[in-house]
Amino acid sequence: MRMRPTLSWTPAEDLPPGTTDLQPVADALGAGGVLVLSGAGISTESGIPDYRGEGGSLSRHTPMTYQDFTAGAPARRRYWARSHLGWRTFGRARPNAGHRAVAAFGRRGLLAGVITQNVDGLHQVAGSEDVVELHGSLDRVVCLSCGAFSPRRELARRLEEANPGFDPVAAGINPDGDADLTDEQVGDFRVVPCMICGGILKPDVVFFGENVPPRRVEHCRALVREATSLLVLGSSLTVMSGLRFVRQAAEAGKPVLIVNRDPTRGDRHALARVSVPLGAALTGVADRLGIPVGDDGPGRPAAAPPTS
Repeated sequence: MRMRPTLSWTPAEDLPPGTTDLQPVADALGAGGVLVLSGAGISTESGIPDYRGEGGSLSRHTPMTYQDFTAGAPARRRYWARSHLGWRTFGRARPNAGHRAVAAFGRRGLLAGVITQNVDGLHQVAGSEDVVELHGSLDRVVCLSCGAFSPRRELARRLEEANPGFDPVAAGINPDGDADLTDEQVGDFRVVPCMICGGILKPDVVFFGENVPPRRVEHCRALVREATSLLVLGSSLTVMSGLRFVRQAAEAGKPVLIVNRDPTRGDRHALARVSVPLGAALTGVADRLGIPVGDDGPGRPAAAPPTS
């Protein structure tokens, strides 16, 4: 039986303090073989809020769980109405300096890979390659009955046709692409079925309360084994899906460095937590290494079925 998801974490008083010294991060990247693990905090400078930081979405919003989504049509109506509106904001979001710096480090051959907990695709838009999307991507949709994948843009078109004039004003947007709407604003929003079998469509993302596919987890564990060090960017590491890789690296004696403004659940496993805004921190590191950080990448890539 799956438990309800872990949505919060209270920092222990004995956690090591943060630092503003970027040199440990620069040293690790200069040595190469760095595996990046990114969270919602890297996308806040692109206008997408995080879950748990100051003003994070969990202060006003409880994310959809897999159990709620599959329990009945009313929950799915609420989700798709809110997600359909939120998708427009995600589609306009552009990579920020943090995403571009990670892509620049990759082009220099300094990275062993990128694992992201985010579902916004901004690492790829910035130019990073072979990104492992730990929690999936909002760019894709999957049918829970036949397993067929389809592009989110196709579903967006169908939802527009099924709900002409649907354009409420949302109170906010959340890291999972869910816009804040009241039940009155959701109204009688129409959900469309799978075009192949008529089954239930779900975004190809790992909801709270759902398990990351085992093959994806093992792929990430292999990346940790092959890496020289682990660099965590903008994640509180509250949920085990990301924390397990920090623990794995630390147990293997690999240096763990964290760049996050607030304390994280992985701080006790890290050599240091750099408490500096991500964009400034990563561009500062890039400057020290003589690596230029360019503009946005060529554009949002086309969706493709993932490997689990």
